[in-house]
Amino acid sequence: MENSDHFETDIAERLKSLRLSQTMTLDDLATRAGVSRAMISRIERGEASPTAQLLARLCSALGTTLSRFFADGESTGDPLSRRKDQRVWRDPETGYLRRSVSPDGTGSPVDIVEVEFPPGGRVMFEQQQFDAGLTQHLWLFEGRLTMTAGDQTHVLEAGDCLFMRLAEAHIFHNPHGKPARYAIILNRSKV
Repeated sequence: MENSDHFETDIAERLKSLRLSQTMTLDDLATRAGVSRAMISRIERGEASPTAQLLARLCSALGTTLSRFFADGESTGDPLSRRKDQRVWRDPETGYLRRSVSPDGTGSPVDIVEVEFPPGGRVMFEQQQFDAGLTQHLWLFEGRLTMTAGDQTHVLEAGDCLFMRLAEAHIFHNPHGKPARYAIILNRSKV
């Protein structure tokens, strides 16, 4: 299920539901995320499709991660996540494709995401104070990727794995001619 109108409606409803469940007003979320109230309102009404960077800022302000945001929220606890049922989202700005691999509702603090990052793609995730203690590994399967985590830059080759703290700023960049395919293994247990 790629970036369909139905999935955009799901994003809008999920954002509003998370905000309301925390009794946050649009102004509260705007202040906390550093995103305009008007933009959040447009996203919640399904009139705007958020970029990965924008959505990450909103998730952090809501105390969740992109992985948990894209989980369907059902507590089935089914330990099996079939590929055909996994949620897929395409970033409207870069075209990167994000697949939520982990089974939903198991209570595991680990989320696995598969990403296909197009040639020339670049996404920056700003440092978020609400993500302190959360960590992730990036395991590159195919292609090359230039990763900046905090003040360090790494050029990753297929098979390489990079550990990062979510509280640091990150830049994912593929200046190469072929797509990069990798897994993000996110640990929500604060260390």
